[in-house]
Amino acid sequence: MKGRIAGPRVSITGLGTYAPEKVVTNDDLSKLVETNDEWIRSRTGIRERRMAAPEEASSDLAIAASRDALANAGVDPAEIDLVIVATVTPDMLFPATAALVATALGMTNAAAYDLSAGCTGFVYALSQGYGSIASGVAKKVLVVGVDVLSRVVDWTDRSTLVLFGDGAGAVVLEQVESGGFLGFELGADGAGGESLWLPCSGSRLSEETERTLRMNGREVFKFATRIMISSAEAILDTCGKKVDDIDVYVPHQANVRIIDHAAERLGIPEEKVIVNADRYGNTSSGSIPLALGEAVTDGRLRPGALVLMTGMGAGLTWGSALIEWTIGMNGATE
Repeated sequence: MKGRIAGPRVSITGLGTYAPEKVVTNDDLSKLVETNDEWIRSRTGIRERRMAAPEEASSDLAIAASRDALANAGVDPAEIDLVIVATVTPDMLFPATAALVATALGMTNAAAYDLSAGCTGFVYALSQGYGSIASGVAKKVLVVGVDVLSRVVDWTDRSTLVLFGDGAGAVVLEQVESGGFLGFELGADGAGGESLWLPCSGSRLSEETERTLRMNGREVFKFATRIMISSAEAILDTCGKKVDDIDVYVPHQANVRIIDHAAERLGIPEEKVIVNADRYGNTSSGSIPLALGEAVTDGRLRPGALVLMTGMGAGLTWGSALIEWTIGMNGATE
């Protein structure tokens, strides 16, 4: 599914992020499994990641990021019409984590639901938020990407343990006069579902006995290195843009090797690529908004910048969004 936006202009008007305080280094993991810093860095580019405290759930991370996003946008919680939380680690299957977030923040007029699309969840949720505003169903939407993957990884499996971290990012979406989203490209291939899956987590009976993340690393790597390129090329073509037009590239932070491969194949220079996987690992739905936050902080994300976001993950799913950035450092729409 792909499309160039021809309707009302909708953009990100506020951005907030949150990462847990606890830092887990590669050396810390070497005390749990047979690995070391050099082995992890050479294969993933990751040197540390954040881990939620025992009392922290996805909603707690989401609430913290959302408060900052609302303040950044200058929007009162009661003005939010819809809350979408992209996550594969909700507090529980029901009630929706989005409903918990909305209530905690005083969003008394908001509908709320969770969206599950693996690490692509944030991009999927952006498209849903855009559609709600463009159709007139909502005026202001809060989109959150959050995951606490430390709760579902196998702490004895070094092939997956070293990859993942916890984190959250949130954005406020509103109609704007200029700039904003130019288009989306989304897809899914359930045939690859068992390349990255969480057994014992739903109604499907399984011979598996543990509810821990399972991944075929070779297949996921092959999928990621292919789809990160094809999805980006598809959205640029749909929107009539070229690679040289991109000012900031914000890929899903799955693995630095995957990011480097995609940027090189697309022809995007290093200075335009946002990378924070080395410090946060793969935070799934929290990945892209956390990277957006870094891009704002380091001054690369400014009003008028053409930003390409591309994610891929469990499903297998993928998605890209192209946006002309509209907010400055203080959150004011320009």
